[in-house]
Amino acid sequence: MGGFTVREAGPDDRAAVDALHEREWGGPYVVAHDVRYDLRTLPTLVAVDGAGAVVGALAHHREADGLEVVSVVAAVPGGGVGTALLDAAAATARAAGLARLWLITTNDNLRALRFYQRRGLRLVGVDRGAVDRARRLKPEIPLVGEDGIPLHDELILERRLTP
Repeated sequence: MGGFTVREAGPDDRAAVDALHEREWGGPYVVAHDVRYDLRTLPTLVAVDGAGAVVGALAHHREADGLEVVSVVAAVPGGGVGTALLDAAAATARAAGLARLWLITTNDNLRALRFYQRRGLRLVGVDRGAVDRARRLKPEIPLVGEDGIPLHDELILERRLTP
């Protein structure tokens, strides 16, 4: 890991962050737990390489007791960017006095499930049919996801934070 720093996104990062979201989500909108988020409106952390290029982004949303990771994407997976962004999000949550870091992934996303669990997040719930409902807000969500797995449910993961 290394060769990059994590900081809050600034206006000059917008185009690069939007390009990552376009590649990962097909645009600036994601749907989770029946909410349609516009990633352009959320606080965002970016990982920036030594040349100043954005190599990852994490958009988040604060709620009463936790910081929800709405989107995390690395330009190139496997280089430590996602881990650094999650750690920075946890630090942001702790600094705000929040008790947990949490997120949603889908039942087909086995790679993400492995990634998050290895970084201390635990599976705390399943929302059966949540992705089926999400298609009403974002019809381009496919019926079949990664590895040919039918895409229906959201998995809720969280990491409890200590002060």
